[in-house]
Amino acid sequence: MKSVAVLLAPGFEEGEAIVTVDILRRLNIKVQTIACGESREVVSYHAISVMADSTLQASLDRTFDAVVLPGGPEGSVNLAKSAEVIAFVRRHDEAGKYICPICSAAARVLGGNGLLKGRRYVCSGDLWKTISDGMYVDADVVEDGNLLSGRGLGKVFDFAFTLAARLQGDEALAREQASHIDYAWPPGRV
Repeated sequence: MKSVAVLLAPGFEEGEAIVTVDILRRLNIKVQTIACGESREVVSYHAISVMADSTLQASLDRTFDAVVLPGGPEGSVNLAKSAEVIAFVRRHDEAGKYICPICSAAARVLGGNGLLKGRRYVCSGDLWKTISDGMYVDADVVEDGNLLSGRGLGKVFDFAFTLAARLQGDEALAREQASHIDYAWPPGRV
């Protein structure tokens, strides 16, 4: 069974995290929410307390098939400044695992730490203007090798279904589940 780590830092965008977890679990992909702090409890961007499955400290030696980095103005800043988060993401990237930022996380976490490595990506707003490490693409979901990035909260379903399909190696189950929740997927993507 494929496994995904969803990294939650204080101030994370809860919609991006929860919808992604929901879609992946609906498709029988094992998801572990990981708090990037001392406690499993993490407070989101809109002050919602969430109890993560584990902490990053307790998960440092684990390897997942994908690492999801939700955005949020505060959440992505907190992820970006954590040496443990950057080391965890770098290790997974070097192992060829999927690295999956959404919203501001592509620019702040990956771009801000030299982890885009020239790859194509999308992020929210105009954060891309400050990044020279990768190539910004104006699309909802962008795939480049093992980097799968999403524009933001408004496109989180496209992001989550695309990730699920890539992990499963087949779009059929994702299409079926999208139809079940009355969502048109896949959209056009780059």
